[in-house]
Amino acid sequence: MLKPRSDIRLEAKHAAFAYQMQAVEAVKGLTYAALFHEQGLGKTKIGIDLGLQWLAAGQVDTVLVVTKRGLVQNWSEEIRAHTHIVARVIDQNHASNFYALNSPARFYLAHYEVFKSEEKRLALFLKTRRVGVILDESHKIKNPDAEISKAFHRLSDLFARRIIMTGTPVANRPYDLWSQIFFLDKGESLGTDFSAFRGELDLRNDLWADEKRRRRFEEALEGLFARIERFTVRETKDSAGIQLPAKNIENIAVQLEAEQRKLYDSYQAELRAEIVRDGVLIEDDAEDILKRLLRLVQIASNPALVDHSYSRIPGKFPVLVSLVERAIRESTKIIVWTNFIDNASWLAEQLSSHGSVCVHGSRTIEERNAAIQAFKTDPAIRVLVATPGAAKEGLTLTMASHAVFFDRSFSLDDYLQAQDRIHRISQNKTCYVWNLIAAGSVDEWVDSLLTAKRLAAQLAQSDISPEDYQRLANYDFGQIIRNVLGLE
Repeated sequence: MLKPRSDIRLEAKHAAFAYQMQAVEAVKGLTYAALFHEQGLGKTKIGIDLGLQWLAAGQVDTVLVVTKRGLVQNWSEEIRAHTHIVARVIDQNHASNFYALNSPARFYLAHYEVFKSEEKRLALFLKTRRVGVILDESHKIKNPDAEISKAFHRLSDLFARRIIMTGTPVANRPYDLWSQIFFLDKGESLGTDFSAFRGELDLRNDLWADEKRRRRFEEALEGLFARIERFTVRETKDSAGIQLPAKNIENIAVQLEAEQRKLYDSYQAELRAEIVRDGVLIEDDAEDILKRLLRLVQIASNPALVDHSYSRIPGKFPVLVSLVERAIRESTKIIVWTNFIDNASWLAEQLSSHGSVCVHGSRTIEERNAAIQAFKTDPAIRVLVATPGAAKEGLTLTMASHAVFFDRSFSLDDYLQAQDRIHRISQNKTCYVWNLIAAGSVDEWVDSLLTAKRLAAQLAQSDISPEDYQRLANYDFGQIIRNVLGLE
């Protein structure tokens, strides 16, 4: 246990919003808690202030914040901005970690992968200090079979305080919640059997055709939040009373270019043969099907991703250019989202005359940070082309008020996190989000699937009432996929 130090100032430098202070007060005395505030409401500030409260009250000796690798620098800057403490970073450098973990630091930062490479050392560390841990973007451990998740489950009892934070706790499917909550209470609330839990809350592709299964799914979904409510704090932008400008979301139908359409139809026929047998879908899980159909998503976006001989301009690109030019005319910046690294590089090159930078997973952390900084501060840089995996979380990009999704994956988390980079505290302009959807393509199924996932997440998080869910929900994605495959 560390000895108290009178020279460390544990007060925050800046006042919090009322709803942020209420969140800290609600959970500061609990052994574990979930902070599920909607993205854009400043969970980083809540986490920092909570850590200061723990330290000041002597509840912990040390606060450890775990975040995604690309967000470590952002957290370091935020801790400097809001406290009088400099955080020590634990990474995958074994030598430097030895000195870091034997220092009298009060705040530590680590990324998730560290818990695989340094699990034994961290276990020893946790036995020598009372450590309060904050898992930022905790949906990172949503898969209980992943090695990172298993490491956190093994270590959970060694933490004096445990907090999970994410704006999208039901990141993709309702059962994504189980592993995160298991880290907190070892199954007390949601049970110890993940397979059984998943069976109750699986947004299956065939729900549209099975009314009995659909009713069981909806009943389980409706009761989910009540099972964790006693240790969970959830605010949305509406419930928190945050006055943000409007966010307008619009789907724009786009026609595929002629050669693009031929290529799409060709691949569609091949894939139909792969995943349909005797007119029946071989797999009934929507996500698994979409993984198999990824090539169609790529072709609907940019055929050059799968056919390097394709040299024409894909159908979505002229529409994208018009939206970029609109944003520039309106004296704002714009983010262009795509799920594919090669697409991001190509789009950034094509939009270079408008002042573009690019962020994706093949660029180093230093290169990504430099691109983000240029987008934030350089008036000549007006377009950020990014993949959600590299830039969807932890970033405030309110110098832009326009965003375009050139393509979308099946991940609700990717979609919600990415669009709310622009719609968050400090934004003062109306925000516009455009989804480019290739008519008669897999894009239409992706849109229907994400809509269904969004409604399921809202009910699971108690953001909407069961009555609203019944009024708004449908399971059309299960039928649309048959059209995508040419079965109807």
